[in-house]
Amino acid sequence: MATIRLKKGYDLNLKGRILDPSIADAVSSELYAVVPDDFVGLTPRMDVREGDHVMAGAALYHDKSYEQIRVVSPVSGVVKEVRRGARRHIDAIVIEPDGNNDMLKHDTHGDQKEVLLASGLWAMLRQRPYDIVPSPDVRPRDIFVTCFDSAPLAPELSVVLGDDKQYLAKGVEVLKTLTDGDVYLGFRPDDEIEVPGAIVNTFKGPHPAGNAGVQLANVKPVNKGEVVWTLDVVTLARIGQLFTTGQVSHETVVAVTGECVGQPHYVRATMGCLVSSLLDGMDASNTRIISGNALTGSRVEPDGFLRAPYRHVTVIPEMSKPDEFMGWASLCPNRFSIYRTFTSWLLGKKEVSMDARIKGGERAIVRTDEYDDMLPMDIYAEFLIKAIITFDIDKMEQLGVYEVAPEDFALAEYACTSKLELQRIVREGLDRLRSEMS
Repeated sequence: MATIRLKKGYDLNLKGRILDPSIADAVSSELYAVVPDDFVGLTPRMDVREGDHVMAGAALYHDKSYEQIRVVSPVSGVVKEVRRGARRHIDAIVIEPDGNNDMLKHDTHGDQKEVLLASGLWAMLRQRPYDIVPSPDVRPRDIFVTCFDSAPLAPELSVVLGDDKQYLAKGVEVLKTLTDGDVYLGFRPDDEIEVPGAIVNTFKGPHPAGNAGVQLANVKPVNKGEVVWTLDVVTLARIGQLFTTGQVSHETVVAVTGECVGQPHYVRATMGCLVSSLLDGMDASNTRIISGNALTGSRVEPDGFLRAPYRHVTVIPEMSKPDEFMGWASLCPNRFSIYRTFTSWLLGKKEVSMDARIKGGERAIVRTDEYDDMLPMDIYAEFLIKAIITFDIDKMEQLGVYEVAPEDFALAEYACTSKLELQRIVREGLDRLRSEMS
């Protein structure tokens, strides 16, 4: 076991943290949905039509390039709607539950890769390079599992995992058959669990220490021509459960957090449920509802759905104090800045209130090293962003584009004085590079 200390990064101490680890049951959801955009790298081809009945775990669609990769229904019921956007892009597949909870059972005695592909769990894995769902044709060099989440207001994965810890050893056993290398688990100090067959590392330091990409970059970086898989510990437990019971549980524990939540709490729900069922009648006017954390999550409406990876909802003010005297130049001691622009840092690391405003306009990149200060990886982040914008493939490769994912730049995006959408830039750059290289 090795302990790795990360000095770069920053912990945003937002208001709305969960204080009580007890878990309540969510209000019953009238609809559930799967959003294909959550599974990057897959081009969906529908296996069902509107009006078809599906079991929980039955395939809704498969990938155009690899028909073995399937994305499945989280509940049993009727396919009520296939929502399409521009150019017939599939925005969501909506299912109306029948209340029977009929669940598909898998024969786990066959080829383990085929079982994973059919179960829908394969779509929960991610591949470096490109941060996409892995190709079944490639064996990864290693597999990295992050066992904690360091994002703002993130749930404790030990709470989300619960009694499913018993399936971790089986999950590692299955992953070991899919790689010629090792399976690495990354924990916080004092939370580590010895799992047979896995190499356990502990990480000290601020966010983004919990990102799988940051962990693998500080243990065994990805080089050109290599492939590494990443996942979180909750998915690892589901893999172990599948090969123990033959079924995949689509239940999940969701942290409902944020300044606008009266009592931040954990709720037990089912993947893809309506966000309104988690908020339980909360007044959502003048709020920003985020499926995920405040840095990387997706904005959803109250009648929207819980998005993958299905374990966090954050609710913050849309716009607080829009008519504040003197605006950004206000001397209010509660104003916050990473760079100590205001005097609030003199009051210590207390919880801070933030709304959804950008508070600035996009401008040219100025060399300040602020990206590097927020990214504990051995890359020159500002130069990499410039190479991606100009799509200079040689420089992108030399500067480590194969190691990164959009989420690794989320904190740098928050700290960026140029107000650039770094996650979007990285995502579009990776997609374009993959298209160019294929």
